[in-house]
Amino acid sequence: MAIPEDIVAFIGLGVMGYPMAKNLRAGLSSDKTLLVCDVNTEALERFKTETKGQGPVETVQNGFEAAKAAGTVITMLPGYAAVRAVYLDPQTGILAGAAAAAAAAPSDGLPLVQKLIMECGTIENDTILSVAKATDELSTSKLAKSLTFVDAPVSGGPMGAQDGTLTFMVGCAPQASDQVFPVVKSYLQHMGNQDGIFLCGDVGAGTAFKIINNYLSAITSLAASEALNIGVKAGLDPKLLTDVINASGGQCWVTSKSNPVPGVQQNVPSSRGYEGGFRIELCAKVLGMGSRLAEMVGARTVLDGPTMQAFGEAMADERYQGKDARVVYKWLNDSERS
Repeated sequence: MAIPEDIVAFIGLGVMGYPMAKNLRAGLSSDKTLLVCDVNTEALERFKTETKGQGPVETVQNGFEAAKAAGTVITMLPGYAAVRAVYLDPQTGILAGAAAAAAAAPSDGLPLVQKLIMECGTIENDTILSVAKATDELSTSKLAKSLTFVDAPVSGGPMGAQDGTLTFMVGCAPQASDQVFPVVKSYLQHMGNQDGIFLCGDVGAGTAFKIINNYLSAITSLAASEALNIGVKAGLDPKLLTDVINASGGQCWVTSKSNPVPGVQQNVPSSRGYEGGFRIELCAKVLGMGSRLAEMVGARTVLDGPTMQAFGEAMADERYQGKDARVVYKWLNDSERS
């Protein structure tokens, strides 16, 4: 196997992670080896088939194997339980693998190979901070100086992941940012827009930025759906109404990039039965994360409660369950004013 500096690992080939890892493999030079890891063996085999000829792709069983072999480990995990298991498990976790790699390094006086680990999912802030703390508290100072953890959550949804146009919000320890952030950016640029990779502050800041962004996005999904539903109920042309909104003060990402009215825009979830987008259940989850962050910092909020109630009512109806969050438009359109 290649040396750690020439090995990158990607853990989590889900709806977002799979296209992200594909774009990463396409962007890496062919002499770099990409290790992939996921509980879905079918996704692993399909990934190897679809990336054939782009450079070496190998599978590993867990975070321990990934971190022991690779100089950089990128994860895209679905929630706090998965993050804690993948990073902190003493037998199979990433930190245990990094420690094993350090212990196995020759004691010849040379510095250890620097390892970079980063989580790109939208995870609760306290979980991210617990991983950062565990990284800092690794038992050997030798290892602590060679291992850096950053949070780099993404925005852009499945379409952005497929197109390689994601926005990344990076949190990195200030004392390491000058050296580490350029390295982080060199990997993330293969999966996102180079101008959309932001250094947001210390570890955890990236996650806070993402949670706040998602909080706003969830609320505007409902607000835009309400506005367009008023227009449709009034007999107005929703495409023309959208054009006017997007040239005026009501313009937002929902109206311009993922319009909730079927047929207004092509290749968006609403025009394919609200499939293939950011599920309403996940949108409600991240809205809740924003509310908890607001409570934690003492920020007053008004709109999160009514929005969460609306999502809850929509999710309770099987017609809208599992659909893209913009299905709240259809829920509104199908409903009578009370």
